[in-house]
Amino acid sequence: MTHHILKANKNTVHLGGFSPNLKPALTVNSGDTIDVETYTGYYIHDKAPEEFLTPEFLDICLNLPPERKIANGPHLLTGPIYVQNAEPGDVLEIKLEAISPRLPIGFNAIRSGWGALPQQFTQPALRFIPLDLKNNYAEFPLGSNIKIPLKPFFGILGVATPENSRNSIPPGAYGGNIDNRQLQAGSRLFLPIFLEGALFSLGDGHSAQGDGEVNVTAIETSMNGRIKLKVRKDLNLTTPIAETATDFITMGFAQTLDTALELALKNMIDFLECFIKLPPEDAYVLCSLAVNFHITQVVNSPQKGVHGMLPKSIFSNKNIVDFL
Repeated sequence: MTHHILKANKNTVHLGGFSPNLKPALTVNSGDTIDVETYTGYYIHDKAPEEFLTPEFLDICLNLPPERKIANGPHLLTGPIYVQNAEPGDVLEIKLEAISPRLPIGFNAIRSGWGALPQQFTQPALRFIPLDLKNNYAEFPLGSNIKIPLKPFFGILGVATPENSRNSIPPGAYGGNIDNRQLQAGSRLFLPIFLEGALFSLGDGHSAQGDGEVNVTAIETSMNGRIKLKVRKDLNLTTPIAETATDFITMGFAQTLDTALELALKNMIDFLECFIKLPPEDAYVLCSLAVNFHITQVVNSPQKGVHGMLPKSIFSNKNIVDFL
């Protein structure tokens, strides 16, 4: 297995979405690890304080090639990464080995017409929030002594699809803008593969976020990570699943929370049928007794997200929790 370093620069990032036509920023073999740099804040760089900016980031903002501007989403993503021998119908396993803010500052933005309360909070607002990386918290509001623990993760982890200019905002079967705060270092995400090479990209670093991400953004943060990519030809998925140290996670994405919940629940029942070998009705009952359903986000229009968390602690047979 080989270890790679993928720096973020104007030739290795793309803006606003996913495309099958992007030149890969890196080619790896299944099982390789990659140290990845990501930046955020492309559209607000001209309002940012000095500590938010680096020469590489400014070069991206001022000189990103037109062919790497994919769609109208706000996200700056690193990639795509081409994985050898990845084929449509396979599954890409992404192990998140390390995630850390690369700058001691992030931002939060309210966008007009977006968020859970767009009629109440109608004016755009931009706040830059210092990060205490030594003590691992952010104080907000400044001077309040309210200290938010930093729990960094990548909001976007996704593969390309045949769609030429897929916007980066809505999540889907391909992953994308999942914004699931459970996907911290040590977790694994499993995505269906739609194209040869998978064409995996990531970004949208968050240092802290509550379930729901209700005002549109978290503490948006330029982020470093170490990931391991593995092609799984032994799995067959049509929707993302994830695993943390404590839980298995299924997801549902839809235009309403009701439908997103139904999909997350159905996906959990399918998971229990396939991997735990439970009959459907028993799986349904177990979901009511032991699975915790959370609102992932309500702002990635037009898709809201719900995820179900199945605790590993309820299984006494260790082999059951090691099958992935």
